[in-house]
Amino acid sequence: MKGLILSGGKGTRLRPITHTQAKQLVPVANKPVLFYGIEAIRDAGIKDIGIIVGDTKKEIMDAVGDGSKWDVKVTYIEQESPLGIAHAVLIAEEFINRSPFVVYLGDNLIKYGIKDFVNEFLSHKPNAQVLLAEVPNPHQFGVAELSEGRVINLEEKPKKPKSNLALVGVYMFDHTIFEAVKNIKPSRRKELEITDSIQYLIDNGFNVQSHIINGWWKDTGKLEDMLEANRIILDTLKTDIKGEVDKDSHIDFKVVLEEGSSVTHSIIRGPAIIGAGSKIINSYVGPFTSIGKDVIIENTEVEHSIVLESSSILNVKIRIADSLIGKNVKVSKLPHKPEVYRLMLGDYSEIGLI
Repeated sequence: MKGLILSGGKGTRLRPITHTQAKQLVPVANKPVLFYGIEAIRDAGIKDIGIIVGDTKKEIMDAVGDGSKWDVKVTYIEQESPLGIAHAVLIAEEFINRSPFVVYLGDNLIKYGIKDFVNEFLSHKPNAQVLLAEVPNPHQFGVAELSEGRVINLEEKPKKPKSNLALVGVYMFDHTIFEAVKNIKPSRRKELEITDSIQYLIDNGFNVQSHIINGWWKDTGKLEDMLEANRIILDTLKTDIKGEVDKDSHIDFKVVLEEGSSVTHSIIRGPAIIGAGSKIINSYVGPFTSIGKDVIIENTEVEHSIVLESSSILNVKIRIADSLIGKNVKVSKLPHKPEVYRLMLGDYSEIGLI
């Protein structure tokens, strides 16, 4: 059994953050989203993982390395341009080498992992198995129609969905998927679509089964979904104070202070995480906030936000909320006062607020 993680793509829905880093490396609760996928595959018993990379190849390779930190072996497979999930599967054929395998989109987060999904595939041995979740808005997703658990039809963003079961972005295949990909044509987006490949299997009599997840899942490709995933993961934390807290500060509920962090004359109300080396001074950090390493927050209130490493937010008098702030960003207060701030800033930005 092998794993294939897709970590290419341009991350256009998270710009400007993704102008300067891979979307799969944007952190949730101070851990890159991609790392959650590697852990999910490893925890399902799969130790041989291929990662599809594109323009951000070097950044992904620098962050993941050879996989030894997770006790897995990682092979990098370069995709010349984002030509679709099925194309990524096709270029991995030599790596897969007729082994059954799982395909995992690298910006997905799944609460309970994929162990049950993988075990079910290994037990029943269909040609393909799709992971599904019940959603309130199926017209925004690829939707599966089932008959006694077997997938009989797939439809991409249908106007009149035949079910509320959305494709999550995790798939199990045997070697027959390569035949399918080689027999489909590019879509209107000029991509080889995985839904068309699976439909080929269905239409040609192959066995395509389904597995419906019980917990939450998130595609973290948009700001709102990234913040929601951050909120959900933070709520699973347990208080762990390794930084320094002065007597004038107050720590409330689930808060993680990493080594070398300090809190001075401030309130931290969890769930929240403060990265190594970060300094919180005369400030308020509210629930569902992740502060990366070496960040300085002074005379400022922040909540329900993600602040990446080495940024500083100084003397901002109106609370910052619902925001994603990149690396090495500098935010400071200028004399004039707006009514509200809602920020999404790229790495190395420097702005003055009026």
